[in-house]
Amino acid sequence: MDFIDELKQLSTRVTKLKDTIDTEEGTKMSLILPFFQILGYDVFNPDEFMPEYTADVGIKKGEKVDYAIMKDGKPLILIECKSVSDELSKHASQLFRYFGTSEAKFGILTNGLTYKFFTDLDETNKMDLTPFMEFNILDIKKNTIKELKKFQKINFDVESVFSTASELKYSKAIKELFHKQLETPDDDFIRYFLTGIYDGLKTQSVIDKYRDIIKNALNEYISESMNDKISAALNVDTTIEEESEETEEKSKPRIVTTEEELQAFYIIKGMFAGMCQLDDIVYRDTESYFGILYKNNNRKPICRLNLDTKKKQLLLPDENKKFTRYYIDTLDNLYDYKTQIIECLKLYIQEV
Repeated sequence: MDFIDELKQLSTRVTKLKDTIDTEEGTKMSLILPFFQILGYDVFNPDEFMPEYTADVGIKKGEKVDYAIMKDGKPLILIECKSVSDELSKHASQLFRYFGTSEAKFGILTNGLTYKFFTDLDETNKMDLTPFMEFNILDIKKNTIKELKKFQKINFDVESVFSTASELKYSKAIKELFHKQLETPDDDFIRYFLTGIYDGLKTQSVIDKYRDIIKNALNEYISESMNDKISAALNVDTTIEEESEETEEKSKPRIVTTEEELQAFYIIKGMFAGMCQLDDIVYRDTESYFGILYKNNNRKPICRLNLDTKKKQLLLPDENKKFTRYYIDTLDNLYDYKTQIIECLKLYIQEV
């Protein structure tokens, strides 16, 4: 199962269980340990994932952090856990104390729903007060997944993660500041925009006059930009994604190949008589489309078909494996594209 699919599966599990758990220990066992298992850690091997790691603080001895991810007997990441019902904002100070007494470079504070990632960007060996990244298992965002993958055991590299932590931290701060200004823009923010559009003296009355105008204009621009991108995404040609194809192979979903799809396959296969060994033309059915391949090779697609949609679709690749979509009414219309379909096969025959 792919990393994102495992996280989604855990998200479903957390949604079902979160209201039935009322202790920190229950949160650890049911929500938090499965998360770190997905990251690839052996949570039952204390040499790798040590529970109750001792982090003496000042004159206090025997202070323990819930878990420490270890390597060569030294802590890499400290993990402080709280009950799923706890707010995390009031507990960062506890992890802050532990962090300064250990060799760990990263700290994670979690209640099984939110995971806050800390390091020491501002001052060496002193944990920052604000996290450089947050991950919510109930609100999985694509851009966060990319960074979360760096914490997988197989990918984890201290220097690599630390080098991107600064960018993540300040990128997050910039987004939060911009969001705040879009909601309630302050005088300096308004004055900055007036510099480019207003030649007169920027008095307080002028600033107040333009405050709502600038706020509304910026929000409208963002909304229009988002709509343009959505429209472009809906109309853009489909591009091959090898990773998703491999996932389809591994997960082996329940797929029913229809009689209509088989008919389309034999129509297209018949177009190649005399050009190649017909046994080299195969089909592969997926949840997303019905594909026809040369020599059963994902990297040699001849075409794709979507016949179970309201309007039937034929998708043909170019030499860069970028697909162009054509709409057909019946399977007979496939013959209208015979020349283009044959050209797709020639791309691979010419490689030999």
